[in-house]
Amino acid sequence: MMVYAPFLVVLIPGISVLMLTLWFSKKGSSIFLRILPSILLTIAAAILFYIGYVNIRGFEGAAYSLLSFSLIIFASISLAIGMKNKTTVNH
Repeated sequence: MMVYAPFLVVLIPGISVLMLTLWFSKKGSSIFLRILPSILLTIAAAILFYIGYVNIRGFEGAAYSLLSFSLIIFASISLAIGMKNKTTVNH
């Protein structure tokens, strides 16, 4: 349960960040606005890792680190989606 719970908790912000990045990409927003959700998710993951490593030690701290690593995976996927260059040519 300690391994599955962080992965299930990370699905809500992870999927919402992916949907937000896809929406910004389809809308044709600037590159900064497309990668902003992944930057914010990376900052949140770093803060969670710091809290789990420094303030909460032991098994609960390990759960926080699993949560932060999963958030980093979603942030990297979101960054890849946001950095994708979509050049459309209208004929």
